Amino acid sequence: MSKYLEKIGLNAKIAFENKISNKKKNKVLNYYAELISKNQNKILIENSKDIKVAKSKKLKENLIKRLALNNEKIKSIIKSIKIIASFKDPVDVDLETWKRPNGLKIKKVSVPIGIIGIIYESRPNVTSDVSTLCFKSGNCVILRGGSEAYFSNKILAHLFRKSLEKNKINKNFVQFIENKNRKLVDYMLSKMTKYIDVIIPRGGKSLVKKVQELSSVPVIGHLEGICHTYVDKDANISMAKKILVNAKMRNTSICGATETLLIHKNKSKNVNEILNELSEKGCLIYADKKISKLFKGKSKLANNKTWAKEHLSAKISVKLVDDIYYAVSHINKYGTMHTDAIITNNNHSAKYFLKNVKSSIAIHNSSTQYADGGEFGYGGEVGISTNKLPPRGPVGLNQLVSYKYEIYGSGQTRK
Repeated sequence: MSKYLEKIGLNAKIAFENKISNKKKNKVLNYYAELISKNQNKILIENSKDIKVAKSKKLKENLIKRLALNNEKIKSIIKSIKIIASFKDPVDVDLETWKRPNGLKIKKVSVPIGIIGIIYESRPNVTSDVSTLCFKSGNCVILRGGSEAYFSNKILAHLFRKSLEKNKINKNFVQFIENKNRKLVDYMLSKMTKYIDVIIPRGGKSLVKKVQELSSVPVIGHLEGICHTYVDKDANISMAKKILVNAKMRNTSICGATETLLIHKNKSKNVNEILNELSEKGCLIYADKKISKLFKGKSKLANNKTWAKEHLSAKISVKLVDDIYYAVSHINKYGTMHTDAIITNNNHSAKYFLKNVKSSIAIHNSSTQYADGGEFGYGGEVGISTNKLPPRGPVGLNQLVSYKYEIYGSGQTRK
């Protein structure tokens, strides 16, 4: 086991020594997109194997939904690759330049991070997204996908390596761990510090928690996405209903889906109007005592544990609050610093909310489901980071580089 991973780590270190031009990177990525298009049927066949295994293991419906590929999802994967290929190279960019009184010229220049380990579950598109983003930003990537998406991940990684070989570039810029032994993850986290520079987990709470607790290298990611939408006293109810249905029901299984709805007490008369819109779409309401008295539809009584629950399904927790200060306090207590939104026509309230919630993404008058690298114009993301240290929010191309300082002198010595 150790020899297997050590070889992968060494392969990555050797590959990383090769500096690739932006033109060459783009050739690799565009050919990768072409290979995915040409092999679409093969990809769907491999994905169907994963779906069959997932159903036999009785995986939850939301996990199977994340796992499943179709023609539209593959088109989206191809589009994402091409968009990322079209971006400027984030490597070797002069971020800042200044001159000191002694004549020294100092430049802050972007550089690749190095070797990135990705440990992820369910979603096959993560394989293509992170491989594309890591390669474009000059990094090597070691992929450890979940066993539930084994066949899908394997073919997508294989096609990337095929594109690298076609363009005469070391194929070990992208490596996929084919061995399904779970102990490999523990070894990868604790014994690979001389090879791996950063770990990025993508998946459920238990996976991310394990990575954060065991990893000996820095971790970029989020534990869970308990996202809130707050309907303020000055909210337009028609807008609020439209946003809420999207924020909760567009895709209930993503980390940017709204899990808790907070409603200002002055909007009590609109509670039925708001919640009926969600209920009619098949959303189960978990209501606090005040909401349960107001809402005439079907609901379950919420408790303190409810507010700390990431549903990842057609369920939402709902609470009536006294004011914006209580709403922000509730979010900062129960939220996970992921994405939180306010719906209001009061700019002063919006500003207070955006400045005081601890979220990595704070939104005014829009859906929490915009917490996505593609929607930010990044083309894709390796994940959402809720760390207090950067990067925060969607981690895209420009967040996958570090920096160094270059100092230019003319014989200066320090006194």
